[in-house]
Order: sequence, then structure tokens, then C-alpha cells
Amino acid sequence: MSATTTTPATTAAQLTKDPAGTPGPARPHLAPGGEGRIGLRANLRHIGALVRRNALQIKQDPESMFDAVLMPIIFILLFVYVFGGAISGKGNNTDYVNYVTPGLMAMMGMNISMAVGVGVNDDFKKGVMDRFRTMPIARSSVLIAKIVVEVGRMLVATAILLGTGFLLGLEIKTSVLELFAAIGLSMVFGASLMWIFILLGLTLKTAQAVQGMAMLVLMPLQFGSSIFAPPTSMPGWLETFTDYNPLSNLADAARNLINGGPVAESVWWTLGWAVAITVVTAPLAVAKFRRKT
Repeated sequence: MSATTTTPATTAAQLTKDPAGTPGPARPHLAPGGEGRIGLRANLRHIGALVRRNALQIKQDPESMFDAVLMPIIFILLFVYVFGGAISGKGNNTDYVNYVTPGLMAMMGMNISMAVGVGVNDDFKKGVMDRFRTMPIARSSVLIAKIVVEVGRMLVATAILLGTGFLLGLEIKTSVLELFAAIGLSMVFGASLMWIFILLGLTLKTAQAVQGMAMLVLMPLQFGSSIFAPPTSMPGWLETFTDYNPLSNLADAARNLINGGPVAESVWWTLGWAVAITVVTAPLAVAKFRRKT
């Protein structure tokens, strides 16, 4: 009896069903190295399956949600009660809550985005990404699925942040619709930042190196911004840096959407930064994902 040899192309084809829904003969969606032929519907289906895989990982490891659940509470309590009196005056913590909470929405996006790069780096160490790269799926779908799940974690963190803010006296002085616009703007900008950290996770050798490099990026951007204090209280050189800091644009946009004030300029600057970051770093991240050994 002769043995039957299964080629890689046949194995890939077995993942595809014929129109009647039964396993069909060798009729692959994808030739080796030809991910560009994957249709939009198939790509979306792959992303959905990978999102489910990543969500199941969180379900099996609930501790991975600790940063999204606890970090917003710790940050808002810390900054309101440590800096609130110094900035807004003793006994005026409510005023500072209305100032700092929208800014912290921007900060949540950056901190949760950092976890994406660490996760991608860890998945390569475990060999998970090597398995994905042997499958007949678009390489970008693996990274997009990670971003979708992290945006979900970001929404959880933002909801907890706002809930804690309401308990401390946060007021929505505009409308619920504008509050949702502020949340959506934070999600869009946070998703764009994830491409930067994915690229770091694919480039650097260890998760510790990713975290260290991320902190070097995060600290100046977070504290050299209008998140925690008005730029007018800063030295001239730092105020200039703050004016061009994309986190300041996001914080100001979210703050004015919630508290009232002109929003057009800061919103357009934030969206412009998000598009520019994505256009530059997303193709680099996908290309690095293909080549990484």
C-alpha cells in the first residue's frame, strides 16, 4: 500500500468549502505568497475569527484585564486628590475633575496601546505568529484583530474612568452625543497609536525592551501635554512643545466636547495625527510582520 502525500497547497485548500457547503477539491483562495487575492469578505471573516481567538484568551486569563479595570480608577483618584488642590485650589476638586477626566481619556489610549506591542512580541516568542503566517490569511488581519480587541479593552477602561469621574463630581455640560464623540475620537487616536507599538513589538527583541522604549515615548508626551495642567502655567519652551503635542490636541478636543468650547481645530488636528500615524506605521508593521524571523 502506497502512502498518500499531502502538499501544503492541498492542506490550505482543505480550509475552503465549495458553494454547496461541503469540503471541496483543491481550490485554494490563496496561492503561496499571494495574500493580495483574498477578498474583502474572506478578510473580514478571518479578522472575526482572530478577534474571537483573542477574546477567548482574555476570558481564560481575566488578570489580563486588570490594567484596563484598575488603572483608570487609580489614575483619576491619584491626580484629583494629589494635584487637584494645587491646580484648582483647595476644596475645588470638582473643577479639576472636569478638567482632568477628558485628558485622562487620551492617556488611557496610550497606556493600553503599549500592551499591544508587548503582546505581539510575546506571541512571536511562543510561536503563535509563526502558525498564523503559515495559514492562507492576510497578514494584516492578524494585526487588525489585535487592534480590534485592544480597542474593546480601551472602551472598558474609558467607561470605568468616566464612571469614577461621575462619582467624583464630573458633569457633562454639553450633551450625551458630544460625550460619545469624545469617546469615539479617543478610540480612533488610540487605535492609530497601536500601530506604533505593534511596530516596536515586531522590531525589538524582548517584551522588556518594548516596555522600556514605550515608556521613553509615553512619559514626555503625557506629562508634556495639557492632560494634567493648563499649558499657560508651563515655561515657554515647554508650552511650545505642548502646543504641538498630539495628546494635547486630543485632550483639548475631548475636554471641549464635554465641557463646552470650540472643538473644530483640535478635533481636525487629532484626526489628522491619527491618519498620518496610521498611514506611516501600518504598512511598516505589516511588512515587518511578513519578514520577521
